[in-house]
Amino acid sequence: MDASFKIPFYARIALILISILAFVFTMKVGQHIIIPILYAALIAILLNPLVNYLISKKVNKIVSISIAVLFAICVVLGILYLVSSQISMFSETYPKLLEKFNLTSIQLVQWIAQKFSISEFKIHEWINEMESKAINNFAIGEMLSEATRVMVIIALLPVYLFMMLYYKPLLLEFIRKLFRTEYHIAVAEVLENTRKIIQSYLVGLFFEMIIIAVLNSSGLLLLGIDYAVILGITGAIVNVIPYIGGIIAIALPMIIAFVTKDSLSYPFLVFFVYIFIQFVDNHYIIPRIVASRVKINALISVIVVLIGSALWGVPGMFLSIPLTAIIKVIFDHIEPLKPWGFLLGNIVPTASRFSFLNPINKKN
Repeated sequence: MDASFKIPFYARIALILISILAFVFTMKVGQHIIIPILYAALIAILLNPLVNYLISKKVNKIVSISIAVLFAICVVLGILYLVSSQISMFSETYPKLLEKFNLTSIQLVQWIAQKFSISEFKIHEWINEMESKAINNFAIGEMLSEATRVMVIIALLPVYLFMMLYYKPLLLEFIRKLFRTEYHIAVAEVLENTRKIIQSYLVGLFFEMIIIAVLNSSGLLLLGIDYAVILGITGAIVNVIPYIGGIIAIALPMIIAFVTKDSLSYPFLVFFVYIFIQFVDNHYIIPRIVASRVKINALISVIVVLIGSALWGVPGMFLSIPLTAIIKVIFDHIEPLKPWGFLLGNIVPTASRFSFLNPINKKN
């Protein structure tokens, strides 16, 4: 009797699809547990050199970890302070913004009515209908749920962070025991590459944030926009969110320029300044400081950011890039999965080996 058994191709595809569905369902249902753990793991990898340095200076292990955790908490509190100051700034300018928005909307309705021969009553009726639909679709419960989730993440992060740094030898030994002896070298390489990628990626994001904050603040100061420094710093922080963050970063100073300046040219000038900064960021800063460290191509980056957003919202958008980089490292060390690791990477072949895809070269 032949002991070997080959699974048919259609059965393998079905098993793969079922496994992916089960994995996605687990990630979605267990996000309140998984997200804080993932954030804590990333921050623990980033803080590990600080803990090792303090321990090498004969500082007690618990004290060293406590100092590192307190340092991380201070950084987070500083970011929250900037965000809260931004919110309070908008609360002060909100009445003026509302007044100017109403005046602009009235002028816009009058222009549309004159240009397209539509009565103002019908335009207002359509606007009121759209507002009522938006209010009906506005889920306050979802917003409260999102705020609660963020608060839970913030509350659990220090606990997870301390425990991961303290039990790091236990976790590493557990990973080592999961694999047979002949795979220990490959596992060690995966762990070491993962550590380097995460540390360099987060450090790269930090330096990118500083550069963008300086560029944003300088551009807004040259235009004479109020709250230029705080807007520049907040825009740099928001810009950390892949792709979507850049849009939010442009919207905030444009709103302030619209409210505080009499001429409509200022919002457009802010827009062009930020577009130029985004161009410099996307073509020079990110490729050299951030993207070169994770080695993920732009197509895959966009796809995984969208997937992360669909699964976990904004936290998933930030986690998507480093998690994909880790997956690529794992794929690169498993022979059957190396083609998938190549697909995730940023190395583009100079020419295709399939001649039928390049008929021009075939004729030549």
